Amino acid sequence: MKQDLGEGPPAAAPDPVDTRLGVRLAELRAEHGWSLGELAERSGISKSTLSRAERAEISPTAALLNRLCHVYGRTMSQLLSEVEDEPALLVRGADQQVWEDRASGFVRRSVSPPHPGLRGELVEGRLAAGADLAYDRPPVPGLEQHIWVLAGALAVTAQDVEHHLGSGDCLRMRVWGPTRFRCAGEEEARYVLAVVRP
Repeated sequence: MKQDLGEGPPAAAPDPVDTRLGVRLAELRAEHGWSLGELAERSGISKSTLSRAERAEISPTAALLNRLCHVYGRTMSQLLSEVEDEPALLVRGADQQVWEDRASGFVRRSVSPPHPGLRGELVEGRLAAGADLAYDRPPVPGLEQHIWVLAGALAVTAQDVEHHLGSGDCLRMRVWGPTRFRCAGEEEARYVLAVVRP
């Protein structure tokens, strides 16, 4: 069953990152020779949502991007790095790409200098109080993740086990199935996610 996956709110003017992302999503679909219908079948996302994301009429949610990353065999950072200009060895804090899923209250900062060939990357995540972010599958099966909480409280569910993390706690896991990240406190949860592709 194809889902709309909680499209983010339509923007008054398309965000430049959403525009570049839409172009890249259309390119990836064309590279695979898939119609919107074929991609909808593979991803479980409705054709209309896929079309609107490719035209940057919506800001895609983290769940939507996660499904597309799974279909294309990429991590989210890899996909987002592909919409950047020339990859750099050093990225200053002010220049690190920030992406926001307004619908879920999730903000993602790509800390590592982007490069599609690297296996490891660092990401800073922020979940607003009450935010609950669920992924139905990893973008790459067997993905290794280390989650280090910098502030707040985070509940992470993987393989049907919920782990409660406080400031300073670190969880290591391999992701094969659904995961859930939930802000478990009354204040924003801020964490570092180290991701290593198998």
